[in-house]
Amino acid sequence: QVQLVESGGGLVQAGGSLRLSCAASGRTISRYHMGWFRQAPGKEREFVLANTRSGGSTKYADSVKGRFTISRDNAKNTVYLQMNSLKPEDTAVYYCAADGDSTYFPRTSVNEYEYWGQGTQVTVSS
Repeated sequence: QVQLVESGGGLVQAGGSLRLSCAASGRTISRYHMGWFRQAPGKEREFVLANTRSGGSTKYADSVKGRFTISRDNAKNTVYLQMNSLKPEDTAVYYCAADGDSTYFPRTSVNEYEYWGQGTQVTVSS
């Protein structure tokens, strides 16, 4: 199985940018479709974006389309979430996840991802 550790969260002003990292160990990320989710206080965890094992196809939530991108560095076994034009409503704990099946794409439900990191807090001030 794969272990995931997120980093890079923090406090940023509206309009700013952050890049989150998700470092994997145990297995190579090229085996998995990878996704990013987020959970704001009092809300359910929601899908942000995901891409295929090859990195060739990406699915975005409408709320982040045009602002967030996902990338992979297979040599570092790390997935990145680049977040631009951040808004206060982007404030949440961000989680990366690996689809243990990685047969179908896209998968946007929490229960379709088998492996999860511990999350990293992103706070956007207005």
